[in-house]
Amino acid sequence: MKAQFCHENFNVLDLKRSMSFYEEALGLREVRRIEKDDFTIVYMGDGVTGFTLELTWMKDRTEPYDLGDEEFHLAFQVDDFESAHTFHKEKGWICFENEAMGIYFIQDPDGYWLEILPTRK
Repeated sequence: MKAQFCHENFNVLDLKRSMSFYEEALGLREVRRIEKDDFTIVYMGDGVTGFTLELTWMKDRTEPYDLGDEEFHLAFQVDDFESAHTFHKEKGWICFENEAMGIYFIQDPDGYWLEILPTRK
């Protein structure tokens, strides 16, 4: 059997705020949407790969999600690491840096950690 990556799901409390964050922080755009009475799912993509981030908004949910100890994360490669780092730092989104490994993490509005690493050549 051969499997391919399709999407990763994050549950969010404020869909509009989360979509704005992912667009501004990482350049992701809405590529598909599912609207139901009690939930909305928005798929955010980069327009290059087929991978999407699925943002699920449960309309009646008001309390934050338990994300455990932030042991899981989603990673993104950026072509201009220094510019991305400067931008994310100015926005106050960097929550952890590992200079020895040449990576850092930003945190989205719901507390999910996103690893930022340079494109390896």
